Amino acid sequence: MLIVTGGAGMIGSAVVHELNQRGQDDILVVDHLGTGNKWKNLRALRFRDYLEKDVFLRQIVADGAFGGERIDAILHLGACSATTERDASYLIENNFAYSKQLALYAAANGIRFIYASSAATYGDGSHGFLDDETALCSLRPLNMYGYSKHLFDLWARANGLLEKMVGLKYFNVFGPNEHHKGDMRSLVLKAYEQILATGTLRLFRSHRSDYADGEQQRDFIYVKDAAAMTLHFLDKPHINGIFNIGGGEATSWNRLAAAIFNALNRPPRIEYIDMPEEIRDTYQYHTCADINRLRQSGYDRKITQLESSVEDYVTNYLLPGKHLGER
Repeated sequence: MLIVTGGAGMIGSAVVHELNQRGQDDILVVDHLGTGNKWKNLRALRFRDYLEKDVFLRQIVADGAFGGERIDAILHLGACSATTERDASYLIENNFAYSKQLALYAAANGIRFIYASSAATYGDGSHGFLDDETALCSLRPLNMYGYSKHLFDLWARANGLLEKMVGLKYFNVFGPNEHHKGDMRSLVLKAYEQILATGTLRLFRSHRSDYADGEQQRDFIYVKDAAAMTLHFLDKPHINGIFNIGGGEATSWNRLAAAIFNALNRPPRIEYIDMPEEIRDTYQYHTCADINRLRQSGYDRKITQLESSVEDYVTNYLLPGKHLGER
């Protein structure tokens, strides 16, 4: 059996979908569905069972053997991923303490453990975006979410666990099954909604002289590619450590906007607005994943081009209102 925490989230449900495509459905999905519509991400997926995250953790603590069930791997993708979350205690409990308990359980029981870190751990990028475990101590995340992820990376390395598990630093992932994410939805989804409603897309104006408006850059990665990269490490149990999950290319917001308008068959109409003062000091103007280690680990699949990813997302999911696995 495979366990996927955060299995109803965007990346988690994409991983479950990819497993289903492989013919695997002996999966325990763990998440917190709450009162939103995240449950819709699960409707077309196949899995054996579902548990709420707190129930699952209690079961792990109470029964170290998990009822004698053979667990082949835990893909720990669940977390609070809101970069604007200000409750540091909540993030430490949810993203750090919870992850420690699962990691220790996996290590004690010889279970493959793959967990989600984040590109937010790199901070402003002044120390680069190289997935070098020896340089972890030099990183300075810009927000509490990034720090909660960074803290777990540091803890795993300090306790020798990175030699036995895999941490994945996801960059800007977008694609189907992200409607539930609220303000943390990708620009593709937000832009799609804005353009349909007003015909115009609003982007943040640059507040740095070295970047023109809309030329701020991100490393965007389609969720289908992110899922394939994640499962690459399930297929390679001898490979461990921290790896970047990204496209390996820095793309401007303007280029992304053009791709969205093109997918909707509309002429580009962009309005640049001031960035809120409360995020100006922590805003990343450039991110780009160094994916050399990923490639060296044997991942040789072609990464979907940005324009093709946006077109697939818009035409096959957003316009028809579908989730992964729905036809």
